[in-house]
Amino acid sequence: MWPEGPSEHNMAHHDLSKAVHYHYGAFPPENLGYERLIDPLVEATAALARYDQMLASMHDGEILLAPLRNQEAVVSSRMEGTLSTLEEILRIEAEEDAGDAEAFSNARSEAVETFLYARAMRRIQREMSDGQPISEFMVRSAHQILLSYGRGASLEPGAYKSEQNYIGDSRRRSISFVPISPESLPAGMQSLIAFMHDDPRNSLLKTALAHVEFEALHPFKDGNGRIGRMLITLMLWDYRLIRAPHFYVSAAFEDMRDEYVERMRRVSSHGEWTEWCMFFLSALGEQARRNINTMSRIFALHEEMKGRFRDQLNSRWAMDAVDFMFTNPTFRNNRFTASSGIPPHVAMDITRKLRDAGLLVQVAPGAGRRPAMYAFQPLIDIVRE
Repeated sequence: MWPEGPSEHNMAHHDLSKAVHYHYGAFPPENLGYERLIDPLVEATAALARYDQMLASMHDGEILLAPLRNQEAVVSSRMEGTLSTLEEILRIEAEEDAGDAEAFSNARSEAVETFLYARAMRRIQREMSDGQPISEFMVRSAHQILLSYGRGASLEPGAYKSEQNYIGDSRRRSISFVPISPESLPAGMQSLIAFMHDDPRNSLLKTALAHVEFEALHPFKDGNGRIGRMLITLMLWDYRLIRAPHFYVSAAFEDMRDEYVERMRRVSSHGEWTEWCMFFLSALGEQARRNINTMSRIFALHEEMKGRFRDQLNSRWAMDAVDFMFTNPTFRNNRFTASSGIPPHVAMDITRKLRDAGLLVQVAPGAGRRPAMYAFQPLIDIVRE
């Protein structure tokens, strides 16, 4: 998650005197302080189990929790200095879903970058659902999607770094961390993937150790923090700690950003693998509790809306409309019809009634053949918090 620093060719005027260097030969750590990890591990495991129980209680988690993927994209990207809003991402998604060929060109480049995070996450989830294991190819494919548009397209999407990269403050011309060298990276990535699949230790500890190792390898020119945090969710899912890939941890890390960065640095500078694991488990437990609260509110809203839609619409399509709007909280009516199977004239009547009831907000008027765009504001307000 560290901000990307200057590459090798322009390092002459940067201060390396306080830089920490990658921990060659120290991964995976041979010894952890397991006595100190027992309580954090028990607490994180229990919090994650409660979260998974709530996932199990939802009749269709993909319907209720899909918008959280977009909010994770916003927060994870914001940690790297890419600023966008949930509303922008949902609007790009709605434009794409409606078949608008100019969905990207009409949006800010920062918002498109954030949207591509969510697209990469969806792509990898599909591949894993089809039985493909986490692999270097999968990681590089996600990176290629993430940096496929705008400024990222010039940063070798999908390719490992070919020059030494550095992490630090470009404005102050200071370097805080020197990742693994390009020459050593292939072996480092092979070791990391093998560790993720074959190491016998506890799955949560493997997730913690794999995350900090990926960030220390810093295999790409840009986008390392976002890919690294994406892998946390995918590992938890792959290890069957959660039954669906809907656990997003960036909000907890963002709140503890300075400690997050320093804990990772101290793994390389002082060999503090145990302390890092303790921090990671604490953040994971905190995020599980937050996610449970958010999921509870979304579930309650879904139950409330089933009754309100039924009363407002008086239509056999009411429940289809509810599920569509929880999955697509921003949409155009042509997408509403195509995805839900609701006839066009009925869809238009539904959006009119829900807008009159204050449940939908028009965010873009219709123009020519392009129908108006609407936002299901009650859900967006919960997800954005």
